[in-house]
Amino acid sequence: MTGVEPYTEEYAAAHGRFVVVPAAYVFLLRDGAAGPEVLLQLRRNTGYMDDHWAAAAAGHVERGETAYDAARREALEELGIGDVDLRFVTSMQRTLHDQPIDERIDFFFTARSWSGVPRIMEADKAADLRWCPLAELPEPVVPHERAVLEAVRTGTAEAYSTFGF
Repeated sequence: MTGVEPYTEEYAAAHGRFVVVPAAYVFLLRDGAAGPEVLLQLRRNTGYMDDHWAAAAAGHVERGETAYDAARREALEELGIGDVDLRFVTSMQRTLHDQPIDERIDFFFTARSWSGVPRIMEADKAADLRWCPLAELPEPVVPHERAVLEAVRTGTAEAYSTFGF
């Protein structure tokens, strides 16, 4: 016996700690006629923010996986693209303030280079895939993702950001 308890949700609850849920997001960017554009998906049947526009590729970081690896995996699984040239944008600590959800840490990346043609790979979770001008995002966009897209558009992204506190 080493005297070290495994860090489980039960351990966290018993000791007044929370479990952080990590996720990785990929915003594909390109130059459009009216300025920079971002590829967004319209969420469907996910149980979270359905009928909202969101990053074309995003998902949880799995145990033993880096955020970079998760971003590349999600780009392949959700868009069918590889060789994604990721650029780190921000890490966002996120909560819903007084509502009971897990704390989140989100890692946001952009990419302007990849191999393959982005397409919907999970038709049961995405109703549409569309290039949108950064200056004229569709409504509604997942709120914390909109905040990052605004920072990308204005060049004001910082390495660490928060949302919902």
